[in-house]
Amino acid sequence: MLRIDHPRTAHPGIAARAADTDTTGHIPAQNWKELADAGYGALFHSDEDGGSGADSDAQVAAMEALARDCPSTYWSATVSSLLCAKLIATYGDSTHRPLLHALISGRRLAAFGVVETAAGSDAGTYQTTVRPASPPGSAGPAGTGFTITGEKSRITNAPNADLAVVLARRERAAGDDGPDWCLAFVDLHQPGVHRYAIPHMGLRGMPWGGLVFTDALVAEADVIPVPLDELSEGMTWGWLLVSVAAIGIAESALAASVAHAGSRVSFGRPLAHMEGVQAQIALSRAEIDAARLLARRAAAERTAGRPARSLIAMLKIYATEMAVGVTERAVQIHGATGVTAGHEVERLYRDAQMNVIGAFASNRLRELVAENLGLGPAVYAPFDWVRSTGLAQDPVGLNGPSLEGT
Repeated sequence: MLRIDHPRTAHPGIAARAADTDTTGHIPAQNWKELADAGYGALFHSDEDGGSGADSDAQVAAMEALARDCPSTYWSATVSSLLCAKLIATYGDSTHRPLLHALISGRRLAAFGVVETAAGSDAGTYQTTVRPASPPGSAGPAGTGFTITGEKSRITNAPNADLAVVLARRERAAGDDGPDWCLAFVDLHQPGVHRYAIPHMGLRGMPWGGLVFTDALVAEADVIPVPLDELSEGMTWGWLLVSVAAIGIAESALAASVAHAGSRVSFGRPLAHMEGVQAQIALSRAEIDAARLLARRAAAERTAGRPARSLIAMLKIYATEMAVGVTERAVQIHGATGVTAGHEVERLYRDAQMNVIGAFASNRLRELVAENLGLGPAVYAPFDWVRSTGLAQDPVGLNGPSLEGT
């Protein structure tokens, strides 16, 4: 019989500070110290890259445990030590080893600059551009690096990161037939970089905001041309970390629901004895465990280096929307207490909503899953809704104006 271990509190101090982290909108310095001491970032990387070489099950268990303790801390730390560090390990070279080790150890914090102010999941509309700092024929010496210009918005860790891994267009010189896109590793402590914070509904402790680049310098070695379709597989690490965040949030909401149902007496009996409450709790238990099994399978495939884009897309859709449902039930079980500001369930409900949108919107992921089933990419063409229904005709011959010609 399969046994599923439900992760318990792994970081008691971080868990105890979770409510204050949400209220203040700030991750305490002690949280970072405890994560560094525990070697959290090292779990996701091989011995060769300076990690601990943990297997996929251990990685998922550690991720979920931290997400249960404090979702905001989890998001900030895991975007840096898993997503950004994996991209650097995959596309960087030996010159990037010190940077990779700094992220793994927690000495430095990274942001993944993808989304822009006028574009969400549609990378084709992004405008941030990397170009040679001294183009051929200019007065300056050629080959002295690059500059980056543009704005990335709604980015985790943007307000306080040391480094940004930025997806950008690449201005190609004549004769350069390389990819149109690149990853740029940008030092955020330099002139030409402006950052700002954005208030947000959930995950309030997570730093979130924008990065504005105005001819900020990027070393030549830190601009990596990458085909966009190839990069999409690397970005699935982000989908995975968001999915596990949702599972951790749902598990915390379920634990709170079970505790409340067992202690609250209403209409002469504990809530836990009511059939409706039992059904809600049982459904949440089944959905969380199903999501966890899928997460372990997806993580095993991705960690082994096998393509897992469609699998993790399905996980992200199911897990994030499942967590919203579980937290909604938790609010119902708690009643008015569940919508009281400062209550754990109220905070978890807000946090759960953020995961549905974060990393890649579920509606677009559904299209990707459908495409993988052989339905092909969605194609859009102009369509005249009025004429196709016959509303443009005047069948009764009235003298009034017709829609024809409008």
